[in-house]
Amino acid sequence: MIRGAKVRKSLEDKPLFTIFAFRIMSETLINRNMRAFLTIAMLVVSNIFMTFAWYGNLKLEEMKITTSWPLILIILASWGVALFEYSFMIPANRIGFIERGGPFNLMQLKVIQEVVSLTVFTIIATFIFKGQPIHWNHIVAFGCLVLAVFFVFLK
Repeated sequence: MIRGAKVRKSLEDKPLFTIFAFRIMSETLINRNMRAFLTIAMLVVSNIFMTFAWYGNLKLEEMKITTSWPLILIILASWGVALFEYSFMIPANRIGFIERGGPFNLMQLKVIQEVVSLTVFTIIATFIFKGQPIHWNHIVAFGCLVLAVFFVFLK
């Protein structure tokens, strides 16, 4: 007998309530895992936009694209990019928040956001803003943030 058939056969002997409880529990676990994945994935996308909204103007100036732009135009362009950041950040927080069916409490969401933010920033700074070296103290600081994630998830 195949494994699925064994599970099905064993469920046939159970009261209806137990069968529904089993299905709801397994769907909830899948749903919570999917919510965790979606939350983190959306935070990554959000932080890519955030990094470009905050620091992209510096790269554009370095490339001589925005050197003659007035500051107000650079601010408005950055706000336009930041709109996409918020379009991912707000849903990520809503999907991931425990009181809305997600797996993370508010403190966990914030610490995850900070680690994602610094990871995305470090990758973009390294590959797009060449000449921005990473020093040992940056690595230690990042390690401290990873430890923060560990501690915020301790029960």
